Amino acid sequence: MTTLAIDPTADLLRWRSDREDVLRQPHGWLSPVGLYALTATPRSIPGFPGQWSTDGADALVETDAADAVTDPQSREALVGSWRRTVGEGLSTLVAAYVPAGRDDEDRLVVELVRRTGRLYLRVRDPRAAARTGFNGVPTHPYDPSWVVDVPVRWYDEPVEVTVGAAQHGLVHHVRLVGEIDVERDGVQHTLRVSGGHNPGSVTVLFSDEAEDLAPWRVVSVDVADRAAGTLRVDLNRTVNLPYAFSDFGTCPAPVEGNHLPFAVTAGERDPRGRAS
Repeated sequence: MTTLAIDPTADLLRWRSDREDVLRQPHGWLSPVGLYALTATPRSIPGFPGQWSTDGADALVETDAADAVTDPQSREALVGSWRRTVGEGLSTLVAAYVPAGRDDEDRLVVELVRRTGRLYLRVRDPRAAARTGFNGVPTHPYDPSWVVDVPVRWYDEPVEVTVGAAQHGLVHHVRLVGEIDVERDGVQHTLRVSGGHNPGSVTVLFSDEAEDLAPWRVVSVDVADRAAGTLRVDLNRTVNLPYAFSDFGTCPAPVEGNHLPFAVTAGERDPRGRAS
């Protein structure tokens, strides 16, 4: 059987197209329009009905029939006093609302987020300027020299560290599973890697010296064989975290020292065109 060769440039373009399709979803990472900390004192959320507060463990909400707030999954009306909760580092959609002049597909949703033990509400709106004005993520063209086989050293046990976040005052607890050595033009630097979102993968969260980048980016790496001693890292698939697209992301920052002292001119550039 003849195996057709894969054109890496075309494959990358397909992969990027799929990623942008996900970003364009009505309530994807281009849709956040606000992030609000919950306190013991009930408060209103701009553009969304109800009175919102927390007892430290759960989000507490007061709504009435006139508010027309619904459950985002079942579409059932949420009326009276109700509560929702979420685990540390996680988020979940808890309420939906259709403003006047819109239909159900154009509804606002509220996401409950717990970070550093505190509860926040993130409002997502399909009419967010970041989404309606989206023309794609700026990227560097494919460069095969940024597909590198790097030495990897796995830790015997994961190491938990605390890192900063895109929001002031927040931290994340990250489990590091090993480290890799990345070299370019004779300059070598060690980066630490964490467990990936998908089984059999790790992630590398880092910053570097290239211009026109978000402050930090991430690349996911498949682990084919932990005993091999190397990982193939395709830096052309380095992407922005959600915080790069709006002011309302709570994404973790890189672990201290995960800065490459050279420019990685591969992968996604800054979608908002800030100076690096």
